[in-house]
Amino acid sequence: MNTAKPSNTRVKPTIETKFHIDYTWWDREGRELRPYLISHLLPEQRLHFDESTSDSLVDWIDPDTAEVRRVDALTQGLQTASGNPQYINDHTTLVDAVFRIFLANGNKPLSPRELGDKLNRLPLTILKTIAGREVYKGVRPVND
Repeated sequence: MNTAKPSNTRVKPTIETKFHIDYTWWDREGRELRPYLISHLLPEQRLHFDESTSDSLVDWIDPDTAEVRRVDALTQGLQTASGNPQYINDHTTLVDAVFRIFLANGNKPLSPRELGDKLNRLPLTILKTIAGREVYKGVRPVND
Protein backbone atom coordinates (compact mmCIF):
# COMPACT_ATOMS: atom_id res chain seq x y z
CA MET A 1 0.00 0.00 0.00
CA ASN A 2 1.40 3.39 -1.04
CA THR A 3 0.83 5.93 1.76
CA ALA A 4 2.77 8.79 0.15
CA LYS A 5 0.73 11.92 -0.46
CA PRO A 6 0.40 13.07 -4.06
CA SER A 7 2.74 15.99 -4.74
CA ASN A 8 -0.11 18.33 -5.67
CA THR A 9 -1.95 18.19 -2.34
CA ARG A 10 -1.71 21.15 -0.04
CA VAL A 11 -0.87 20.72 3.59
CA LYS A 12 -3.30 22.58 5.81
CA PRO A 13 -1.41 25.43 7.51
CA THR A 14 -1.14 25.51 11.30
CA ILE A 15 -0.16 28.25 13.75
CA GLU A 16 3.45 27.10 13.23
CA THR A 17 3.38 27.38 9.41
CA LYS A 18 5.59 30.19 8.11
CA PHE A 19 4.00 32.87 5.93
CA HIS A 20 5.41 35.76 3.89
CA ILE A 21 4.39 38.22 1.21
CA ASP A 22 4.48 36.41 -2.12
CA TYR A 23 5.26 39.31 -4.44
CA THR A 24 4.71 37.12 -7.50
CA TRP A 25 1.03 36.89 -6.44
CA TRP A 26 0.61 40.59 -7.22
CA ASP A 27 1.79 40.06 -10.82
CA ARG A 28 -0.26 36.87 -11.30
CA GLU A 29 -3.39 38.65 -10.06
CA GLY A 30 -2.72 41.72 -12.20
CA ARG A 31 -2.70 43.99 -9.14
CA GLU A 32 -0.67 47.14 -8.63
CA LEU A 33 1.74 46.76 -5.72
CA ARG A 34 3.24 50.25 -5.66
CA PRO A 35 0.02 52.16 -4.78
CA TYR A 36 -0.69 49.65 -2.01
CA LEU A 37 2.83 50.07 -0.64
CA ILE A 38 2.43 53.86 -0.72
CA SER A 39 -0.74 53.48 1.37
CA HIS A 40 1.44 52.02 4.14
CA LEU A 41 3.57 55.14 4.41
CA LEU A 42 2.88 57.72 7.09
CA PRO A 43 0.47 60.43 5.87
CA GLU A 44 3.21 63.07 5.72
CA GLN A 45 5.41 60.70 3.66
CA ARG A 46 2.70 59.99 1.10
CA LEU A 47 2.92 63.57 -0.14
CA HIS A 48 6.33 62.75 -1.64
CA PHE A 49 5.16 59.70 -3.56
CA ASP A 50 2.70 59.07 -6.28
CA GLU A 51 2.31 56.38 -8.87
CA SER A 52 4.48 58.29 -11.34
CA THR A 53 7.39 58.91 -8.94
CA SER A 54 10.56 57.37 -10.21
CA ASP A 55 12.30 54.73 -8.16
CA SER A 56 15.34 56.79 -7.21
CA LEU A 57 17.92 54.91 -5.17
CA VAL A 58 19.08 55.94 -1.70
CA ASP A 59 21.54 54.47 0.80
CA TRP A 60 19.80 52.53 3.56
CA ILE A 61 21.51 51.22 6.68
CA ASP A 62 20.12 47.98 8.06
CA PRO A 63 19.47 48.70 11.76
CA ASP A 64 20.36 45.13 12.77
CA THR A 65 23.51 44.50 10.71
CA ALA A 66 24.65 48.06 9.89
CA GLU A 67 24.99 46.87 6.28
CA VAL A 68 24.55 49.70 3.78
CA ARG A 69 22.40 48.85 0.78
CA ARG A 70 21.04 50.81 -2.15
CA VAL A 71 17.25 50.72 -2.04
CA ASP A 72 14.55 52.68 -3.78
CA ALA A 73 13.10 55.66 -1.93
CA LEU A 74 9.80 53.86 -1.31
CA THR A 75 11.54 50.97 0.46
CA GLN A 76 13.46 53.46 2.59
CA GLY A 77 10.23 55.32 3.36
CA LEU A 78 8.52 52.12 4.46
CA GLN A 79 11.43 51.31 6.77
CA THR A 80 11.18 54.78 8.28
CA ALA A 81 7.40 54.43 8.69
CA SER A 82 7.76 51.07 10.42
CA GLY A 83 9.70 52.76 13.23
CA ASN A 84 6.76 55.01 14.08
CA PRO A 85 4.67 53.83 17.07
CA GLN A 86 1.48 54.51 15.07
CA TYR A 87 2.54 52.32 12.13
CA ILE A 88 0.43 49.52 13.61
CA ASN A 89 -2.27 50.64 16.01
CA ASP A 90 -5.68 49.54 17.29
CA HIS A 91 -7.34 50.83 14.11
CA THR A 92 -5.08 48.93 11.69
CA THR A 93 -6.92 45.99 10.12
CA LEU A 94 -5.50 42.55 10.82
CA VAL A 95 -4.54 42.01 7.17
CA ASP A 96 -2.78 45.38 6.98
CA ALA A 97 -1.05 44.79 10.32
CA VAL A 98 0.29 41.43 9.14
CA PHE A 99 1.41 42.97 5.85
CA ARG A 100 3.14 45.80 7.72
CA ILE A 101 4.97 43.34 9.98
CA PHE A 102 6.38 41.66 6.88
CA LEU A 103 7.33 45.03 5.36
CA ALA A 104 9.07 46.04 8.58
CA ASN A 105 11.05 42.79 8.92
CA GLY A 106 12.17 42.57 5.29
CA ASN A 107 9.58 39.87 4.51
CA LYS A 108 11.21 37.34 6.82
CA PRO A 109 8.76 34.41 7.09
CA LEU A 110 6.79 34.28 10.33
CA SER A 111 4.18 31.91 11.73
CA PRO A 112 0.76 33.01 13.03
CA ARG A 113 2.13 32.33 16.52
CA GLU A 114 5.04 34.75 15.91
CA LEU A 115 2.73 37.28 14.28
CA GLY A 116 0.36 36.98 17.26
CA ASP A 117 3.20 37.78 19.64
CA LYS A 118 4.12 40.88 17.64
CA LEU A 119 0.52 42.06 17.19
CA ASN A 120 -0.90 40.97 20.55
CA ARG A 121 -3.58 39.03 18.66
CA LEU A 122 -4.67 35.41 18.88
CA PRO A 123 -2.60 33.18 16.56
CA LEU A 124 -5.70 31.17 15.62
CA THR A 125 -7.49 34.34 14.47
CA ILE A 126 -4.47 35.26 12.36
CA LEU A 127 -4.29 31.74 10.92
CA LYS A 128 -7.98 31.71 10.00
CA THR A 129 -7.56 35.05 8.25
CA ILE A 130 -4.38 34.43 6.25
CA ALA A 131 -4.76 30.71 5.55
CA GLY A 132 -8.25 30.73 4.07
CA ARG A 133 -9.20 30.18 0.45
CA GLU A 134 -8.86 33.87 -0.34
CA VAL A 135 -5.33 35.26 -0.48
CA TYR A 136 -5.12 38.68 1.13
CA LYS A 137 -2.49 41.06 -0.28
CA GLY A 138 -0.24 38.19 -1.34
CA VAL A 139 0.31 36.84 2.19
CA ARG A 140 0.77 33.12 1.66
CA PRO A 141 2.49 30.16 3.25
CA VAL A 142 6.14 29.79 2.34
CA ASN A 143 6.56 27.10 -0.37
CA ASP A 144 2.82 27.04 -1.09
